[in-house]
Amino acid sequence: MLRRRVSVLGSTGSVGVSTLDLMDQAERAGSGAFTVEALTGAGNIARLAEQARRWRPTLVVTADPDRLNQLRDAVVDLDCEVAAGPEAVIEAATRPADWIMASIVGSAGLASAWAAAGTGATLALANKESLVCCGPALIERVRAAGGRLIPVDSEHSAIFQVFPHERPDGVARVVLTASGGPFRTLPREHMAAITPEQAVAHPNWSMGAKISVDSATLANKGLELIEAAYLFGLNAEQVDVVVHPESIIHSLVEMVDGSSLAQMGPPDMKTPIACALSWPERLAWPAPRLDLAAIGRLTFEAPDIERFPALGLARAALAAGQGATTVFNAANELAVLAFLDRRLGFLNIAAVVAETLDRLAASPMSGEGRDACVQALSLDAEARRVSGEVVRRLALAA
Repeated sequence: MLRRRVSVLGSTGSVGVSTLDLMDQAERAGSGAFTVEALTGAGNIARLAEQARRWRPTLVVTADPDRLNQLRDAVVDLDCEVAAGPEAVIEAATRPADWIMASIVGSAGLASAWAAAGTGATLALANKESLVCCGPALIERVRAAGGRLIPVDSEHSAIFQVFPHERPDGVARVVLTASGGPFRTLPREHMAAITPEQAVAHPNWSMGAKISVDSATLANKGLELIEAAYLFGLNAEQVDVVVHPESIIHSLVEMVDGSSLAQMGPPDMKTPIACALSWPERLAWPAPRLDLAAIGRLTFEAPDIERFPALGLARAALAAGQGATTVFNAANELAVLAFLDRRLGFLNIAAVVAETLDRLAASPMSGEGRDACVQALSLDAEARRVSGEVVRRLALAA
């Protein structure tokens, strides 16, 4: 039976909810037994309290300091510590656990992921920004502490599962698959009118609003391209993307002898979470099974960089270095939030990213050492300031 002492950072988000649901299913199946050290959430106090009631963590945290009393009242009958605010989230990340899920969305999750990386625990990483902004330093921090980093994105989990970690020189390239999002076949002239409701309606995956919009623009695949390069020690030319609308093949590793190894499965985030939770073992849970005969066919096509320029911007940022990838991430995040708030058109998301990258092209960032997180957060703040100016100008011109 798998036994783990677990902390979940971002437990009320889609990945956090899936993590706890998977743990519950594994316990019911008799294949796992889990102790929860810490749970952290943001504004959904009712869900956080419900999770605390089920798992009885030692510590429960809301990132919103104004909701401390609300959380205290919601768990008053439980024997657990209660705290609030960003520093409390970082404290939760350093609590004794042998497995930590880092699933706080956006740059808000960077500091806690960095803290968790120094504990020696296995770090299950679902926070893209941590890798995009200071990937090499984060990976080295985990290694130096005696821990292990396991990616939770379905694409990187797929690569991780088939990658020859002891013989990386046998890899020619990796190929990330993309569903293409909800607008894969939509002509560009119709994209200006896309609404937030349309953009978050992903055809295959159930995700949060921000990552769903990123999937619609292919910025998500751009972030994953950057992540893959840092995670597996590859250069920009060794990471490719192919559109695969069925989302059955989650990524491929092409070897130098021409062989390609792929990981396949139904589109369910619990599968890569289960891989990270039990690695190097396999966790038995009521997983959906792959029925290739029922699926009938798998299709593939090249991504359309003209209609989805974010992917090309990400590749250029990766080639430019760590500072540029940090700027790409921050500008995209701010632009997506502006789109969701109806202050920016869909096509202008990539335009904001492009202009911000141009304006901050010379921003240096070593991405090394213990101050990598501080450097990343500082450049992130500057990129948000610049991209905010761009958003305001475009909004006035609309």
